[in-house]
Amino acid sequence: MSAEPFQPANDLPLPQERFLNREESWLQFNERVLDLAEDPSTPLLERVRFLAIFASNLDEFFRVRVAGLKRRMATGLLLRTKSGLKPREELARIATIADDLARRHAAAFHHHICPQLAAEGIEIVRWDELGREERTELRKLFRERIRPVLTPLAVDPAHPFPYISGLSLNLAVLVRNPATDHTVFARVKVPSQLPRFVPASKDRFVPLEDVIAAHLGQLFKGMEILQHHVFRVTRNEDLDVDEDVTENLMQALEKELLKRRFGPPVRLEVEDTITPEVLAPLIEELELAPHEVYRVAGPLDLSGLHAIADLDRGELSYRPFVPAEVISAEDDLFSILRERDVLLHHPYDSFATSVQRFIEVAAADPRVLAIKQTLYRTSGESPIVDALIDAAEAGKQVVVVVEIKARFDEHANISWARKLERAGCHVVYGVVGLKTHCKLALVVRQEASGELRRYCHIGTGNYNPKTARQYEDFGLLTADPLVGEDVTDLFIHLTGYSNHSAYRRLLVAPHSMRSGLLARIEREIAHQEAGRPARIRIKTNSLVDEPIIDALYRASRAGVPVDLWVRGICSLRPGIPDLSENIRVRSVLGRFLEHSRVYEFGLGRRPEIWIGSADLMRRNLDRRVEALVKVTSPQHKAYLIELMDLAMAETTNAWVLNSDGTWARHQGEDLQSHLIGMRRWRTVDD
Repeated sequence: MSAEPFQPANDLPLPQERFLNREESWLQFNERVLDLAEDPSTPLLERVRFLAIFASNLDEFFRVRVAGLKRRMATGLLLRTKSGLKPREELARIATIADDLARRHAAAFHHHICPQLAAEGIEIVRWDELGREERTELRKLFRERIRPVLTPLAVDPAHPFPYISGLSLNLAVLVRNPATDHTVFARVKVPSQLPRFVPASKDRFVPLEDVIAAHLGQLFKGMEILQHHVFRVTRNEDLDVDEDVTENLMQALEKELLKRRFGPPVRLEVEDTITPEVLAPLIEELELAPHEVYRVAGPLDLSGLHAIADLDRGELSYRPFVPAEVISAEDDLFSILRERDVLLHHPYDSFATSVQRFIEVAAADPRVLAIKQTLYRTSGESPIVDALIDAAEAGKQVVVVVEIKARFDEHANISWARKLERAGCHVVYGVVGLKTHCKLALVVRQEASGELRRYCHIGTGNYNPKTARQYEDFGLLTADPLVGEDVTDLFIHLTGYSNHSAYRRLLVAPHSMRSGLLARIEREIAHQEAGRPARIRIKTNSLVDEPIIDALYRASRAGVPVDLWVRGICSLRPGIPDLSENIRVRSVLGRFLEHSRVYEFGLGRRPEIWIGSADLMRRNLDRRVEALVKVTSPQHKAYLIELMDLAMAETTNAWVLNSDGTWARHQGEDLQSHLIGMRRWRTVDD
């Protein structure tokens, strides 16, 4: 019998079951958020906030991911997912996981958080736990502020079942007419403009729906209230706009946003006390399957707990800290950038005194001729937008690429776009068919010598002063002529009609980023096979792109050590013999949302490091305009390498991904607290 021909490990076919389930991985990320809410070492009001974040995250999962699976089934796209499941099997499986998580979330709220809040003098109570004086105050509140905005809707032959908007909280009420003995189903929408938890007295709160339920007699006068139950519907909220046949994208999007509220239902949440006679008509009218009904101990919609987490009880919250000022207020910003690049690490480094100041100084400087900037998401009262308007009104050329398709921020971005246009800014909506997700600002300034100089900011996060205090992100401020040339070319591509792809210090999607990253992975494989030092380390929010994952598997097979720091979804399976035994995957969650993307290739004297806006997902590499910038300063590279060392250290608090797809928590030093402590005596540029 002849021996099998020898095949090098890297030539062997990759196994079929090498990808973890994307939807399950997303739910596991939210489970890690729930871990923080359950963790007694997390300050109490921060545990309340993690409960609220978990609830918001789960809402988004149903609005987008579950809705997408249902849409694939409706259109007949029954292809199996990369993990081998059909959409119907996928939906049933994630319904079970989501149901378990929702119950665990409710149990954490009732059995742990509420008793501990009560011990600290903060109570979330139901109506029947209120005292006489509290009820008197709330009756007055109902009469003056709640009743005028309520619209009870009865269902009978003359009144069809009302439309239930997505994520609205509702009361299902059964009322009986004593004169006719006729029973009617009615719905009362809980107004979203009012606080989710209403103060009954100092530090005692009651859910808004309890106050409404206690006064149903005033809404259905002369009727007998038989029963009432709270319910909430989640709808498909992913938008569908065909740009190729749309003349005015903004108008098309506004129409689609109206339709969003009418998307098909994907989840019905009810309190576990609901009766079959109330639940049955809801399921029938909303056309839902039994596995799409989630029964939990009320109150529903705990995303409203942010208001409780915001209470001014410093001893129950994370200790405040003052971000470092990387650039002193006395220093001339442009002079510093002519001398050196500045690396920013938010929120440890102040956003207001760096990025925001960069735009504001440029807007006010008479030597600045033009400002070009991308806006993906920004805050309600945005100082960045105000500065751009000031610059336009001062006669500068201002070009703003607004991504109006930024999911769930479309309304805000449409209003920003209009405001900027009215002020005389050139507003562009990016490239047809691609979302503009890169974070870029370009300032063109005429120096005293008469030369034109370009100053740039390239970031990993949005130009949003509010989230910059909670999201961990990097930014690079630079006057490097090569970067200036690259960013200029990229803006010409975004605002005009160019197919430029030859960048020097940038990797740009969808043109050069995928090929650039794959080439660098292959280069590390070549180094390893030639006996030279090799290493790959990546920090990203999501890792689901199959060609990149397969390249990392090939690197592992060649013996290249691969360290991955993935906050959320990870489809790569680490630790599989002959496939990924050289790959480790970590997730760090905490006070700040880890949001930056860092790509490190090489070990030894000249590692190559890139930062930017792109996650490792097909949409980021193929369907978005994304940018990574090469970090060249030795001090900046040393800082980023040290950060990756810390994240991967066995002594750091992190979740570690096992080969079976489960995550195990390793307790250790808190990375984010360590970085806050470092800012007391140094900054990135020291």
